[in-house]
Parts: sequence; structure tokens; C-alpha cells
Amino acid sequence: MTIETISKTGCFGGEMGFYRHASKTNHCDMRFAVFVPPQARSGKVPVVTFLSGLTCTEENFMVKSGAQRVAAQLGLMLVSPDTSPRGDGVPDDPDDDYDFGLGAGFYVNATESPWSKHYQMYGYVTREFQQLVFDNFPGDSTRHGLTGHSMGGHGALVIGLRNPEMFKSLSAFAPICTTLHSPWGQKALSYYLGKDKSRWAEYDASELARNVSDSSAWSKILVDQGADDPWLVEQLKPELLQSACDASGLPLELRVHAGYDHGYYFISTFIEEHLNFHADQLNS
Repeated sequence: MTIETISKTGCFGGEMGFYRHASKTNHCDMRFAVFVPPQARSGKVPVVTFLSGLTCTEENFMVKSGAQRVAAQLGLMLVSPDTSPRGDGVPDDPDDDYDFGLGAGFYVNATESPWSKHYQMYGYVTREFQQLVFDNFPGDSTRHGLTGHSMGGHGALVIGLRNPEMFKSLSAFAPICTTLHSPWGQKALSYYLGKDKSRWAEYDASELARNVSDSSAWSKILVDQGADDPWLVEQLKPELLQSACDASGLPLELRVHAGYDHGYYFISTFIEEHLNFHADQLNS
């Protein structure tokens, strides 16, 4: 698999790189970012993948979160893919809005035309991107954690809960906890998957949490949410995730923080705690 290096630079004793490759899954060029900590010079290191939210690219987390300093101390490799396919011929929101299409892949495998050719983000993250990362960078695939923000928090919870054998730790920042009951999710999934809502459940974090087959697969799932998030009531609905986890016995730690909203000031405040959480899980 050929990877084009867009840029590389030193960062906290490690290396921050941005890359591009031709995706066979999404039938377009995809970009991604990787921070390799200094400990990787001595061997493979644990990996945390971050899935970003609506309107974001592979750059947002790496540029805004301040995560590299902590990752360098902990010896964690950080990986962030783009949030959707892009390029000539990739269809976008028919209304030119921000919450669907480019920058809003929702980490699903689209089944409806014209989206199904390119919008295969679930398959991309769980298969092609896994091979890309672990074949070309010094990450240990047996020590892999997953996190994300907003739409990416939805993606992290859905992908993690559906693939516990692939990930050893799981967390999220202000995730969309239910696509079935979120206007963002309802719009996206009606386009990507069609109007039959029974097909949406496999991409709804709360439904997956409620029906998880083995709640002991996770020692704890960490979710942080800002109490002053403008999307909290209408779009995110963490209380539905909490209720689902209570019903199934899934060990969720949901922390709600007064004074914090939905943005990267919130993420940068708590990213150190999340990375420490992942390091503890991945090195246990």
C-alpha cells in the first residue's frame, strides 16, 4: 500500500506526520495523521486512534488538542483518519449543509446510491485503515485504544462496541449517543442507509450498549461531556447511553463537567486524563 508523505516534523522528541493514500474502500484519496512517540525507536508502542467530528479533517485533533506532549510522555502513538471521503466525484450534501456528506461520513457503510460507492467509513476504519497503520508505522495492534469526539465519539463507541477483539480501551468526548434519536443521526442515516430505521440500530451506540453480548469485554468505558454543550439536549443524549449501559451491565463512567461546551477547549482540558486512561488499559 503506497503512502504519500504530505509533511513530517519533530514533536516532543517524536515525529508528527500527515499522509495521503489511495483508498480501495472509499474509492478516493484519503488523508490521515500519525504522531509517533520517541519510545518507538526501541520497539512497537501502543496506539490510540482518534475519530473526529462534523466538519473536521485529520488535522483538527492533532493541531488543537495538545495531545502529543502527553502521548510522548506515555509512549502512545496517536492516529487520526479523515472524517469522510473527499475529491472529484464524491457526492456532498444536496443542501450544501455541514452535517452530511463531506466532513460527515458518520463512520457507517452506506448502502444507498449515490453514497454507497464512497462512504464506507466503517469498513475503512475497521479494515483498510488498520492494515495501513500497523503495516507502516511502529504500533502494536494488540494494544490499540479508540476514542473520538461528537460524530467521532459516536464512531468510536459504535466501532468499539462492535469490535471488542480489535480494541483494548474505549472512550469518547461529547459523543452522539444515539443516531436513532438525534437529528444529525436521523438525517445522515436516512441518506446513507435508507428510510428503514431497523437498519440503523447497528450504528446506534445506545442500542449496541443495551444489547451487548458480553459486558465484561470492557473493564470501563470513559465518556466526558460538557454541561454547557449547546448540542447536549437535542443531539447528544448521554442519558440514553447511561440507561443502556445500566441495563446491560456495561461499565460506563460518564462524567459531566460544568462550564464546558462542545469544542476543543473542552477536549484539550481532559485529553490528558483520557490518554492516561488508555495507557493504563493498554499496558495492563
